[in-house]
This record gives sequence, C-alpha cells and structure tokens, in this order.
Amino acid sequence: MSENRKLIKIATAGSVDDGKSTLIGRLLYDTKSLTTDKIEAIERSSKQRGYDYLDFSLATDGLVAEREQGITIDVAHIYFNTAKTNFIVADTPGHVEYTRNMVTGASTSQVAIILIDARKGVIEQTYRHFFIANLLRISHVVVAVNKMDLVDYDEEVFLKIKADFDVLVAKSDFSEDQINFIPVSALKGENIARKSSEMPWYVGNTLLDHLEVLETKDLEESTVARFPVQYVIRPKTEAWHDFRGFSGMLYGGNLKVGDEVTLLPSLNTSKIKSIHYFDQEIQEAAPGSSIAVTLEDEVDLSRGDMLVKSSAVPRSEKQITATICQVNSKALTVGKKYILQHGVNRVMAKVDQIESRIHTDFSGGEDAHSLKLNDIGRVHFRLNKPIHFDTYKSNKSNGSFILIDEAEYDTVSVGFIE
Repeated sequence: MSENRKLIKIATAGSVDDGKSTLIGRLLYDTKSLTTDKIEAIERSSKQRGYDYLDFSLATDGLVAEREQGITIDVAHIYFNTAKTNFIVADTPGHVEYTRNMVTGASTSQVAIILIDARKGVIEQTYRHFFIANLLRISHVVVAVNKMDLVDYDEEVFLKIKADFDVLVAKSDFSEDQINFIPVSALKGENIARKSSEMPWYVGNTLLDHLEVLETKDLEESTVARFPVQYVIRPKTEAWHDFRGFSGMLYGGNLKVGDEVTLLPSLNTSKIKSIHYFDQEIQEAAPGSSIAVTLEDEVDLSRGDMLVKSSAVPRSEKQITATICQVNSKALTVGKKYILQHGVNRVMAKVDQIESRIHTDFSGGEDAHSLKLNDIGRVHFRLNKPIHFDTYKSNKSNGSFILIDEAEYDTVSVGFIE
C-alpha cells in the first residue's frame, strides 16, 4: 500500500429508510470492495425476497435483527479504498433511540454524510443529526439528497431541500464551505461513483469524487500539543539502565526535541531530551503518534499527568461546564457522584446543576432536573481535584470526557467541555 495514500474517516447519518446502508453498499460495490461470494450472497438474498434489484444494504447490516427489519441498530465500521484514498465508514443508526450510537460512531469521524429522503425533505431527525455533527466539531458535511429517482430527478425538489437545510447551517457553527449538497440515488448508483445522466442540471462531483478531493490536512484538527502520560518506562536493563521515558499518544500538535515543556499538575518545567517512536529515535513527533519522551531533568511524572508546551498551558480548575449526551438508561441527576475519566486521568465528579435539556433543532433548551437516555443537556460539575483541560471547540482530545457509574462501572454519559 502506497505510503502517501490518504485516510478519511466518515460517519453516515439519516432517518429510517433514508438509505444509509444501501449507499455504503453501493460505494463498496462500485469500488470493487465486495468479494465475489458477498456479491453472490446479495444477489441470492435479493432474489429470494422478490426484488428486481440488488439490495446493497445487505452488505453492511450485520445483525440478524437489522436484516430482518431493514434498519440499522448498531454502529458498523466498513472499510473500502480507491487508488488514492482509504476510507473508514461508521454506519450509524437513524432512530432517535439510538442517538448515543451516532454520537459514539461519529466521535472520531472527519466527515459526516447526512442522508435526506427526497420525498420527505428535512425532518426532525435531520435536525438531530446535523446538531450532533455540529456538537462533535466534524470538519465537513455532505448532504446527500437520496432517492431522487422517486421524485423524477426533479431539480426543484433538490433546491427546496437545500434551501431548508441552509436555514440550519445559518444557526450552526459551520461555514458554507464546510457543507456540500449532492443529489443521488443510492439504489440505482446515480451520482455515487458515476455521473448521472438523469440529472444533467447537477454540475458538481459525484459523491465518491467529492470524498476523494478532500484533503486530510484540511480535515484534521489544528491545535496545541497535549501529551497525557499513560505509562512510565523503566527497563532497568544493562543497555537501558538509567532510561526513564514517559509514553502515551500525542494529540493536537507536534512535539520536538528541545521544546520547553510544562508538567501538569506539578507545573515543573523541563526540556525534551529525546523522542522514541517504536525502535527509532526521532527529532519530531506528529499528532496521533504513540511515543516515549525523555526529559533533561529528573522530574516526578506518572500515569494521568500531562506534558504540554510551556507556551500553551491548558486551564486547570475544579469546576467545569459541559454539554452532555446521556448514553445510559439510568438518568443523570443533580447531586449524583460519578467517576469522570478525562483522557487517562480519573477524578470524582458531582453533578452541581443541570442547566437545561438542549433542543436539537438549534432552538435553545428547556429547564430539566435530570437527563434521560439519548438526552443532550448543559451540566455543571464540581470535581474533587482539578483537571487540566481545554474547551472541546479548541481541542477535542483534551476537551472531552466520559462519566462512569462508580457502583456498577457502566459508562453513563459523554461530555464536551465548554
């Protein structure tokens, strides 16, 4: 595999029967990413069901319940590639009761494909999916107006949906150049991997061509370096007798040998002496690298601590406000205590106040005393000791956390710090 191939991570979203699984199946088929036996199974199953077309949703719906009901329930990760790009697609559910699945599936994605049924237009679920894409700071959104074949490929239908969606865009944090609209028919393959002769009025790229022209450097988060320590390496071997390295994954920005760094929570300072990447010693590490760092000074640094550039130290507080998505059937209530896991660091957190339950149509919020499964709300927390954080808007990795039930150890919420 060529080293200069791009990797783009995509999340799909759409209401029930908008055609998410069919769209992904079509992409797999058109990029020749389906094996011969998989194609034969799709042909056989489609024939048994009496279809006069290939049901490409069978390529992605892995659960028996999904195939029986024709809906997506769990998040499936699908891999395919073209000559230039590797793609990872999170096929997320469209039901409102599976909002938590969309949040988790889209949390690592750079691009969101929001499907809209051309016959139905912008509906309540469209608001929710776009709101979550905005909440998660996804870099680019493709609005695929699907099933254009069922509205006779009418340009006016497409333009009406685009106008309605633009009203949502104006209420969001997205700029117009982050949103792209494409009329498609996933079932018939129109404007998926080939240009549609049925829609000559559309002069843009096909969906696949559009995804391929996106550049990863434009989709990646550009922010400051954050290096949470996961493990302290002390080999104590003859060859590495005095070696003391701090290992973990680097987020946000680069670190290089000679950088002056601040150690949190001690606020001690030092300089990077060396950076080790697997069995190599390198001069500079890029975001996403799993590395081990040594420092020029003997310092006290352990798991849960953080190393940052001295020129960009994060906030350190015992009270935080965050947007919460409830992912557990047990409601989040005022006064309840949880374990708050921020990166590799864990502290105790108490729900100080639930300010509001947020409406996902960008219309604001309402008073609430608890947050139930799939609710999104604004919550104030009091911590037993400070955490070193950024806002989620400025640094995703250092601005997010999960809440864990201290009794049953279940994850109950995901949070995005304001």
